[in-house]
Amino acid sequence: VQLVESGGGLVQPGGSLRLSCAGSGFTFSSYTMRWYRQAPGKERELVAVVFNVGGSTNYGDSVKGRFTISRDNAKSTVYLQMNSLKPEDTAVYYCNAIRRSVNYWGQGTQVTVSS
Repeated sequence: VQLVESGGGLVQPGGSLRLSCAGSGFTFSSYTMRWYRQAPGKERELVAVVFNVGGSTNYGDSVKGRFTISRDNAKSTVYLQMNSLKPEDTAVYYCNAIRRSVNYWGQGTQVTVSS
């Protein structure tokens, strides 16, 4: 099983980034997919969720209206479109796949928002 994140990097405040997470080795479409982030010295925070049934989404309060999560089951990939980025969005972003008691994590991708 693998979850591989990509798309992180350095961006100026107000800019945009699109993260991708490609899954393999499991039935991607059966899993709820989530993005978490963790900033230095802080706890891991749930950013966004896209459910396996119906594709409905939920967002953390700090990113509502700025971030959009989506999934492409044909490509076994989940995306996180991040707009209007702020310095406080700086963190390592992790992809997570969950189904019942089974939980998979990616290795993380660094996002740095700075001028």
